[in-house]
Amino acid sequence: MFKGHPKGLIVAFFANMGERFGFYTMVSIFVLFMQAKYGLSSGTSGYIYGIFMFCVYFFPLLGGYLADRVLGYGKTISLGLMVMFIGYLLLALPTQFQTGFGLVIAALAVIALGTGLFKGNLQALVGNMYDDPKYSALRDRAFNIFYMGINVGAMFAPSASEKVCSWILAKDHFTYDARIPALAHDFLKGKLADVSQFLEVAQKQNPSITVDNLRQFAENYLGSLSKSYHFGFGVACLSLIISMLIFWGFKKYYRQADITEKQKAASEELKSQVVELTPEQTKERLVALGLVFFVVIFFWMAFQQSAVTMTFFARDYTVPQVDKLTNLWFDLTGLLPLYLAIVGLVFLLRKGASRTSRLGGGLAMVIFGVLTYLRYETYPEINPFQPQRFQHFNPFFIVALTPLIIAFFAYLNKKGKEPSAPRKIGYGMLLTAAAFSILVIGSLRLPSPAELGGKVAPPEYQVSVYWLISTYFLLTVAELFLSPMGISFVSRVAPPKYKGLMQGGWFAATAIGNYLVGVVGWLWMKVPLWALWSILVVACLLSATFMFGIMKKLEKVAAS
Repeated sequence: MFKGHPKGLIVAFFANMGERFGFYTMVSIFVLFMQAKYGLSSGTSGYIYGIFMFCVYFFPLLGGYLADRVLGYGKTISLGLMVMFIGYLLLALPTQFQTGFGLVIAALAVIALGTGLFKGNLQALVGNMYDDPKYSALRDRAFNIFYMGINVGAMFAPSASEKVCSWILAKDHFTYDARIPALAHDFLKGKLADVSQFLEVAQKQNPSITVDNLRQFAENYLGSLSKSYHFGFGVACLSLIISMLIFWGFKKYYRQADITEKQKAASEELKSQVVELTPEQTKERLVALGLVFFVVIFFWMAFQQSAVTMTFFARDYTVPQVDKLTNLWFDLTGLLPLYLAIVGLVFLLRKGASRTSRLGGGLAMVIFGVLTYLRYETYPEINPFQPQRFQHFNPFFIVALTPLIIAFFAYLNKKGKEPSAPRKIGYGMLLTAAAFSILVIGSLRLPSPAELGGKVAPPEYQVSVYWLISTYFLLTVAELFLSPMGISFVSRVAPPKYKGLMQGGWFAATAIGNYLVGVVGWLWMKVPLWALWSILVVACLLSATFMFGIMKKLEKVAAS
């Protein structure tokens, strides 16, 4: 996979993987944490999440400016890692039930600032590696690989947070039940007219619970669940340490790319390499980038629903347990061997493969197939899971599909038919609209969240997990067409002296999209489910239409 690429890409790949593992561990449980500990509504928790994500993706503008003008890429990235570590540490500090809200907000601000210093500048550093003519033809594929690193980390995050949460709950003699937080908070606030349903659920945790000690149970359960989420946030601290060690320990492999245009201009040895564009060329490139930034706002508004409305849908409208076969999708220790067995089968049957390749593929198929079967046999007939587990599907599909997408585009390239990066972005928007169309269809017969009063739907309205899994699959294909290609486009088109700042601009567009996530989250209790998903479908279709309308202009700039 890394063959023919500079070794610095490997360093960036693994440093980014560690940081993203921590980030997505936190993101996978954040809205659940806010609702469990503080009793916030879906709209309020989604709005806070949206503001946080806006800051996470807006601060790269500041990070890019600091790198371009003051510190350079490597120092700004290192500072970002240290700042993020402090933020995750603050978030992991366990406070008493319903206390420490100010500390949580402060932690989010610090994490957002650190991410802003880190994220865009690491991408700018990768882009610099491919300014070398020796590697320039591999730029798009390099960002596909880099993007895969993000998602390897993200793939394991939901399972890690669930394992930690379940461990803490078990120590307090509880098990996870998605129905309890909303019922418990309503009971504590005196809003629960009929306590029989809550009492029934509580007695499944402990048969000795009665109406007399129901309040104590509610406080103890919510306190234990909140504590489990704090420990989940602590996982992010450990992952940041790993990222720091990788980035600092292998600096020699990216040192040659760790230089800004300002630093080149100040060096007698390197100032001849400074690229100067005319004001007209600079303006043309900035306008093209601005148009792309506008389009991707709507992709991120839709895509980031995975942590808000899609998590609410997983919790409230999807069956909470699955059979043995379906559980393979939810258990990475079964899913990954299955995937590797399929990869082995592909190598075994591939046309033109060498004897050694076929032998290796056959062995892999047998070994990982056996491991999959052994894992499958350990499953009980009924397998419960927590709603954040759905969030490992997107990164798993990224990891599984990236080699196929790279091979597909390489094949088209050989035929002279590979779409340009802007055209791939347009196709990505169409695929995003198709992904949410699946949820439109799956939600047609379901009552609205308002009709349920914000509670979990009764069993007759709980749908198959495959509605969400198929949505995540198609959304992932859309992401592979759009996000790494967008980053590559920015890397290629950005005026040299604004490389860090323009990567920050890409994330600023992402920030606006993430802010709109909170707006869509606010609509959760306001409109029918099918209408909520339809808003996202229409927004993506309109932005795709706009993208194809300006395609010739964008392709002209990319080719210049």
